[in-house]
Amino acid sequence: MVNGNLYAHFQAVFQQQNDKVALTTAIGSEVTYAELDQLAGRMAACLAGLGVTQGDRVSVQVEKSVAALGLYLGCLRGGFVFHPLNTGYKEHELAYFLGNAEPALMVCDGADLDTLQPLCDAAGVSALLTLNRDGSGTLIDQLQQVAEPLPVVELDGEALAALLYSSGTTGTPKGIMLSHENLRSNAASLVEGWGFTADDVLLHALPIFHVHGLFVALGCVFLSGASMRWLTGFNLEQVMAELPRSTAMMGVPTYYTRLLSQPGFGRQDVATIRLFISGSAPLLLETFEEFEERTGHRILERYGMTETNMNTSNPLHGERRGGTVGLPLPGVEVRIADGDDQPLAAGEIGNLQVRGHNVFKGYWKMSDKTAEDFTADGYFNTGDKGQISADGYVSIVGRAKDMVISGGLNIYPKEIELLVDELSGVAESAVIGVPHADFGEAVVAVVVRSGDTEEPAIIAALKEQISAFKVPKRVVFVDQLPRNTMGKVQKNLLRDQFAGLLS
Repeated sequence: MVNGNLYAHFQAVFQQQNDKVALTTAIGSEVTYAELDQLAGRMAACLAGLGVTQGDRVSVQVEKSVAALGLYLGCLRGGFVFHPLNTGYKEHELAYFLGNAEPALMVCDGADLDTLQPLCDAAGVSALLTLNRDGSGTLIDQLQQVAEPLPVVELDGEALAALLYSSGTTGTPKGIMLSHENLRSNAASLVEGWGFTADDVLLHALPIFHVHGLFVALGCVFLSGASMRWLTGFNLEQVMAELPRSTAMMGVPTYYTRLLSQPGFGRQDVATIRLFISGSAPLLLETFEEFEERTGHRILERYGMTETNMNTSNPLHGERRGGTVGLPLPGVEVRIADGDDQPLAAGEIGNLQVRGHNVFKGYWKMSDKTAEDFTADGYFNTGDKGQISADGYVSIVGRAKDMVISGGLNIYPKEIELLVDELSGVAESAVIGVPHADFGEAVVAVVVRSGDTEEPAIIAALKEQISAFKVPKRVVFVDQLPRNTMGKVQKNLLRDQFAGLLS
């Protein structure tokens, strides 16, 4: 019987590559596949020695580093459930995540220890360790005492591999349960669909608390035996320096607009690149066209979400159609349906639904919500509005849930509205996304006053409670919010009214 543990599939490739360099950091440090395998094994043994057992959650809020990568791989290897947290999350958000996920262990940056300790105590988290970007911390102190790596745990592919949270329209975050097979099957489809081989070098500048950098990018590299140029974030100067050493790059649209902002950026900078991939947010057609004009490359756009990983992709060989997210990936079924879950004809706009081995197991501790979001025949309702052309290309035409995607990060307006509405001087609010040249979309809060309050006071209050990327770039005041006959706020009218606010 084949071990369903995703790490077992990675390890089979690691052992083939062995002394090959798996990744090179921005300062030139190299880590081989053999060293990465050893790190993952020792990390798994370290966690087990701390009392973490199979199926336990390990919550992680740390900066991107080689050690953080080893922690993720160690969790897979040991059968522990990896629970990554955006490094921007604040106390208000973390308290909910820890209370809901009930981790056996929390790992944080040393600078955040004083904030996290009382939260962990309140949530009953038995152990809190630190891991800093420079590779120091109490987790590393514990790791240095481990002599032998933990063997790869035998698992069924349906075992839980990761727990990621995505806020909902109610403002209550939902825990998304992803299995080892969810991640393996999707990564295998992407390796095949995007042509990844051991000869590839991926420029990895994405964060690893998000599906894009954690599962999509790493899955493609580790199942193909490719290598990475490992950057801690998107630094334009570093990315420009690493492009000639790479064959592929994955990024959010913001990465591509920043490259295009460089005078003289063009074909000479991308001579070694075979593939540019964009996702996590819609790629504007003008960005797609300008990038092709200046580099000769047609960016490959794809579509996915936390609950499903990748669903569709423009083809590696064939027409990469601007303004679309391409064709369904192998093993993924995509359809457009009406309000009764009945399939619609080609070209009609409706609810985008997906089914396949990539689709998550359900929402953590929310069986009713899980049942609500799946159809009777097993399709997941993505919440997106879409259409499929006669020749199978999928286009996303809207988001039923009014989600804002800023710099590739998902932001759910209701979460912010609940906080704004509690502030002194605020009667009610509506949070929208408006066009932004760098981030694609940016958050704007539209507020009806009930007393004295001003934009700086609202922004300052929110900065204390939520991640910086969720804080509105602007707060605007109106006498009343536009509503339809049923009393629902017409956010489409607000988006139209303030479309040029940040341009």
